[in-house]
Amino acid sequence: MNGDPTRPLIVQSDLSVLLETHHPKFESVRGTLSRFADLIKSPEHLHTYRITPLSLWNATAAGMPVEQMSACLQQHAKFGVPSSVLSSIRKYANRYGILRMENVGKELYLVSDDTVILKEIRAYDSLKKYLEDTRGERAIAISPAFRGLLKQELIKLGYPVEDLAAYRSGEFLPIQLRSEETVEEPFQLRDYQKSAVDAFHRIGEGGSGVLVLPCGAGKTVIGIAAMARCSCATLILTSNVTSVKQWKREILSKTGLGEDQVGEYNGTSKEVRPITIATYQILTHRGKKGDDFAHMRLFSEREWGLIIYDEVHLLPAPVFRATADIQATRRLGLTATLIREDGREEDVFSLVGPKKFDMAWKELESKGWIAKVTCQEVRVHLSESDRDRYGASGARAQFRIAGENTAKQEVIDHLLRLHPHEPTLIIGQYIDQLERIAAHTGAPMISGSMAYELREDLYERFKKGQLPLLIVSKVANFAVDLPDAAVAIQVSGSYGSRQEEAQRLGRILRPKSSGSNAAVFYSIISEDTKEQDFAMKRQLFLVEQGYEYCITRWSPEAKERKGEKHEV
Repeated sequence: MNGDPTRPLIVQSDLSVLLETHHPKFESVRGTLSRFADLIKSPEHLHTYRITPLSLWNATAAGMPVEQMSACLQQHAKFGVPSSVLSSIRKYANRYGILRMENVGKELYLVSDDTVILKEIRAYDSLKKYLEDTRGERAIAISPAFRGLLKQELIKLGYPVEDLAAYRSGEFLPIQLRSEETVEEPFQLRDYQKSAVDAFHRIGEGGSGVLVLPCGAGKTVIGIAAMARCSCATLILTSNVTSVKQWKREILSKTGLGEDQVGEYNGTSKEVRPITIATYQILTHRGKKGDDFAHMRLFSEREWGLIIYDEVHLLPAPVFRATADIQATRRLGLTATLIREDGREEDVFSLVGPKKFDMAWKELESKGWIAKVTCQEVRVHLSESDRDRYGASGARAQFRIAGENTAKQEVIDHLLRLHPHEPTLIIGQYIDQLERIAAHTGAPMISGSMAYELREDLYERFKKGQLPLLIVSKVANFAVDLPDAAVAIQVSGSYGSRQEEAQRLGRILRPKSSGSNAAVFYSIISEDTKEQDFAMKRQLFLVEQGYEYCITRWSPEAKERKGEKHEV
């Protein structure tokens, strides 16, 4: 087959794309390709991407033209691009916007310029209960109560809806961002933060969508700026009580709002105020299985004009159902990664909104807005006692034995000696393992069972430099602000969770106040075990963002570790 060997892509008819990692144009091509295709595998020499309908719809919703997607493939493909691939890209990408939800007066319509598709929609039995009368050839009346459910059903059928219908203004609340003249620490939106807010509020594109930015890029600040732009009562949903407190502190420090206007809604406090911050856990709490979710009434406690879903990739199923009923309220999703381990990315697209803005991690790193992180996977053999247990156990038990491998302690000790004066986090999955490490090192351990006040005291002492080492469970995966943390040592994790890997690296991404603005992320893996297999899956998202894992093998006798480039 004739081709151009100087080009880095191989485009296959099944919509998979292979990208050579050693090609001079690798970085630039990856940057464009990753906007409309998902990374599936990342061996050292050849990364595999998959173009999917959802990846195309998100790219289109974020403003990427079909012509740019096709041009990326055509300009860089060694053997050309199969016509079926170009046809599929046009077919799926152009489907976003074929069906629209619009208002005519007070009525809500599903509209399309394609009369054939509307006839097809009318014929689906699964949709008939959501559709009312036909209005000419290009519109079907629908009940506002079914706005979310209809979008969910249509995307399952391959027809994502562009929702241009009106949103309620909500309860008016003037929100003024503090200017440089009114605060001791000057506050000003960075260029990319302003672009993210503008993307959410783009004229003619409604008031719903998801903004994707790395940990440490200031997603909370972007949410506050979006609130100020809307100037309305706002409900903020986030992952834990620590995050609730951080949102409140940031809102009070960066706006003119007072304490009496910002409420916390969690297990110990039920304040419903013009700005109310709640946890997903409290919304999904119920006495016993089968009971109603009593706190879901929070969605109707005030005339909210905006709902912010922090860490939207964690949205629980009951909150999806509640969100389907409030589609007339503006919705903003914030996340570092759209990856959901339960595969419900389409529901995020339909009910919260499509991706409106996506910032490359490495681009922010190059500009100094986040720390430059080196990733190292340290492979260690199972200890002799663990090896015997591992061989006699089932797959699930094997994964845990590998995660808790007692031989990892010697590696931890070595890494701590390498970074004696740097603020360090040891992060893990298993409480028993973390307690043993805490007893060995003498460092405090934070877990979900710890009282909130004690947890916050430890975080504060770490931030002030009074504690050089903290041991944290998965409670610290999300929304914990530890800006000076420069070293993270991951000792165990949740199977192949790509979003957990990204969030844990995010604990050290915040820009450092002094020095080289650099950090190190270590992942200690038991070699030739189930844990090593899952580690490859965990790392996929970060590899797509441009991070390389240097693999090293622990040699306890020689205390030497030889590096090699990452293979997944």
